[in-house]
Amino acid sequence: MPKITFIQPDGSSQVVEATVGQTVMEAAKLADVPGIEAECGGACACATCHVYVDEKWREKTGSPAEMEEDMLDFAFDVREESRLSCQIKVTDDLDGLVLKVPEKQF
Repeated sequence: MPKITFIQPDGSSQVVEATVGQTVMEAAKLADVPGIEAECGGACACATCHVYVDEKWREKTGSPAEMEEDMLDFAFDVREESRLSCQIKVTDDLDGLVLKVPEKQF
């Protein structure tokens, strides 16, 4: 099972085991990762699962599609490394993925 590390704004971290095929948001919700609200349940209809992808993982997680870009307009403190975790599918290649949770989610 791929492991994903979520780093909180205070620097604390939580390692989550994810199942291949689920989204990063689903793995975060199952593990009760603070700051990942996912109010729309993963429908890419809000920005409450916003994360920052660590630089060395950005190529493997890919770029946001147009719909995701539109939803990121509603997020706070959007950066080049911003993604919605509901749009990142877990694969074996993402084992070790590091994500930062924004200080403010909505």
